[in-house]
Amino acid sequence: MKISKKDKAVSDIQSIITIAFTISTLVVMIVLGIVLYNAFARASYETAAENAENINNTAVRELEDELYNIRKSADALYYNTIREYDISDPTIQNQINLLYDANKDRIASISLFDTRGRLIAASPLSTVKDNVNILSQVWFTSAINKRENYQFSEPHVENIFDDTDSDYKWVISVSKSVDISDGSKPLSGVLLINIDYGKIRRTFDEINRKFGSQYIYVAGDRGNIIYHPRARELDEGVISENNIVESAFADGMHEDRFKGSNRYILVDSVSYTGWKIINVMPRTAVLTGSLSVRYFMLIAALLTAMTLLIINRLVAKRISLPIKKLDDSVKAYESGGSKEIYKGGSTEIRHLGGSIEKSFIEIDELMKEAVTNERDKRHSEMAALQSQINPHFLYNTLDSITWMIEGEKNDEAVDMISQLAKLLRISISKGRNIITVGDEFTHAESYMNIQKVRYKDRFTAEFSLDERIRNCCTVKLLIQPLLENSIYYGVSEYDGDGLISVKGELVDHDVVITVSDNGTGMEQEYAEKILTMDEKVAKHGNGVGDANVNNRIKLLFGENYGLKIKSEPDVGTEITIIFPAITYNDENRALLEKGIVPEDRL
Repeated sequence: MKISKKDKAVSDIQSIITIAFTISTLVVMIVLGIVLYNAFARASYETAAENAENINNTAVRELEDELYNIRKSADALYYNTIREYDISDPTIQNQINLLYDANKDRIASISLFDTRGRLIAASPLSTVKDNVNILSQVWFTSAINKRENYQFSEPHVENIFDDTDSDYKWVISVSKSVDISDGSKPLSGVLLINIDYGKIRRTFDEINRKFGSQYIYVAGDRGNIIYHPRARELDEGVISENNIVESAFADGMHEDRFKGSNRYILVDSVSYTGWKIINVMPRTAVLTGSLSVRYFMLIAALLTAMTLLIINRLVAKRISLPIKKLDDSVKAYESGGSKEIYKGGSTEIRHLGGSIEKSFIEIDELMKEAVTNERDKRHSEMAALQSQINPHFLYNTLDSITWMIEGEKNDEAVDMISQLAKLLRISISKGRNIITVGDEFTHAESYMNIQKVRYKDRFTAEFSLDERIRNCCTVKLLIQPLLENSIYYGVSEYDGDGLISVKGELVDHDVVITVSDNGTGMEQEYAEKILTMDEKVAKHGNGVGDANVNNRIKLLFGENYGLKIKSEPDVGTEITIIFPAITYNDENRALLEKGIVPEDRL
């Protein structure tokens, strides 16, 4: 199916409007989506940071509370008992036992050593293993070297007492240098409290169970791992942690990159210990909600785009439909159909339709005026051409008739008067320019009969007419000027040997009339210039000739018709007249008189 330019233009308008609307909407959606996504991502980040902060605060608070209670109990034991009683006094052992019994759910053991590493008191009652050197223990040396504060160790297996119940129990040692009395001698010692690490681990495990990929771990002041939810995998080297770097971070939120992954790190310090609780949040975990929103927005955008495409198409069609109707009405007007121009749709389309209709009306009026002017011009030109017929012919003919009467050649005079009457009757033709081909031949024969008398039969004339074209329309006085040329410039000097032939026939729906003579002829280049009415080409007699006839035919029937000339010196000249074969009737004659060529042909 072939698409017309008009439908293609309307389709292009619809497509342009649809594409413009769709692109504009999509741009707005994309910009709005980016803004909303960034806002949501920021909100997700802030929410995740706030949640992480709450979790860290809870973990720090629970751990600090646990350690605070331990320190508070240790301070009470130290200041109320150890400093007040001699190490030989059983009160110290009793108080240690009471403190242990009160806290044995979170304390693995409590013990007191002197500076030589000798055990003074312990609960539960235990003895130091023979192969253990107390003086080399980290918790012992740390307490001796830093007397002011409590010292906290990394998680380790309890390994100094011969107590099978405490074997392989993981503890965190809290130690502090204390003053003791041995009789009258003031001495120094170390108070050791082993905290049950299992309770701390269970607390953090419970916190981590609430997470997915997010987790918290505890690092010491040198980055050593105090607690990690995947401690066994760390020990076995299955995984690794960026604890050294991250433990050096100040408290607050940080962004870190570890093993090709971006993650957020929230750091909070634990008072008195130098420990840091580190909350690890993979970026993907923080933006999980944002990713869901991203997918949701993508799906929503696709659905919206499809909906918009349909809506925009309908809107574009609604906008372009009046344009299509306007285009259809203009096309119909141009093809000669309805003369009503569509003036609907928006204000602009109505205004455009009105302007086009007004323009068409003005164009029609101008065209009618131009046609009228052209017809008047053609009539004027035709009349001017016909008025150029040489009146000397009439004068000469009347003189010849006069001589015949004076010479008492009455029969010849009567015949010549009869021929002249026929000639004048056809020449006048009731003021009409259009006659039949038969009448034109009769006029030509009458003319030649008169001329043969005047030239005393120096030439002969032959006429041949195809009966099919006898009743065809022609402009009058076409053949006579050509015969006049043939006589004056062709055979007038011959002595009975001149021959002029006139032949009319039907060729391909055209009337073809040939006027030929065996006269003196001319060069072909001069023959062609005759039709141009070139002033340099000599004119004969009255100036009415080949160019006159050629112009009259072209004025009426168009540039495709007219005269053709072939000539050769001492051989003769042949002139061909060509015009369309149109049947003569009142309707066709009236049209041709107005300068309108009918469409029907023989």
